[in-house]
Amino acid sequence: MILLRRLRWMLLFALFFCTAAFAVPLTEDQKIDALIHSVEVLPDAQFIRNGTAHDGKAAADHLRMKRRFAGSRIHTANEFIEGLASRSSETGLPYQIRFANGKTEDASVYLHMVLSHIEAVSTAAPAPAGASASGGASAPASL
Repeated sequence: MILLRRLRWMLLFALFFCTAAFAVPLTEDQKIDALIHSVEVLPDAQFIRNGTAHDGKAAADHLRMKRRFAGSRIHTANEFIEGLASRSSETGLPYQIRFANGKTEDASVYLHMVLSHIEAVSTAAPAPAGASASGGASAPASL
């Protein structure tokens, strides 16, 4: 099981690095899929929904179900986080993640951090041909 989780993480990171190598921006649907996948493979984490802890697979399945029911109301990854993945639509309680180290934080904090990483990697442009690390093109100030 641990080996499978590690393999999933490696595949997820490989997806990010391949995307960066080709500088192909992800669609909003792809970003949402990556967010859900990050929840599913987060090692030894518990996802707390309405006071009950769930494993990553159960949490990811729940987010997929909410996404499916939301239909065309959700257009962007940010809308997905804020509208579906941050709190219970029944009780209004925030979803939380308890990490392997025991730290607990709101799911929205984790998901926004993951989204920032996804967007940074998917929009990073490769260095121009012939540019060196010492004197080539520099990264934009916004990165």
